[in-house]
Amino acid sequence: MKKCLIVVDYQNDFVCGSLGFKKAQELDKRISQKINAYHRNGDDVLFTFDTHSENYLSTREGRYLPVRHCVRETEGHKLYGETAECFTFYDKCFYKTTFGSDDLYRYLKENPYSAIELVGVVTNICVISNAVLAKTAQPETDICVDADCVASNDDALNEAALKVMQSLQIDIKQGRIKS
Repeated sequence: MKKCLIVVDYQNDFVCGSLGFKKAQELDKRISQKINAYHRNGDDVLFTFDTHSENYLSTREGRYLPVRHCVRETEGHKLYGETAECFTFYDKCFYKTTFGSDDLYRYLKENPYSAIELVGVVTNICVISNAVLAKTAQPETDICVDADCVASNDDALNEAALKVMQSLQIDIKQGRIKS
């Protein structure tokens, strides 16, 4: 049975754009190496895309986070850096208007994996949301988050999210990938 890598929202606006932060930029090489390894092994790579429209600021989320970002068909919506270069025609994309992807959940319910790994941004918002959905969809599957391939603009929230995921029986991997 195949394994699956889920790359959560590694988009320009979260890395170098309107909501970008330095720690997100530092993930690019590690995430791209991981994607390449999954491709070489014949495993699946799935991408989530935070996806908003021009009316984002009038949505509930937009009222709480009043920063225009990841608007469909803008540079900010596209994948970032080396990670973008790793994307293939065979990779699956899930466009979501909120933190977790209901389409990803449905896909995982119908497509069992031997293991699921998550990487990307932002740990305490979209990574944790999609990790919980993966755990709900496949409760007997080994699910892990690579702590060296996720980040938040708030270190305390990053660590808290990792601890919460661990308490939900999601494995937290640590140990730098050699560059």
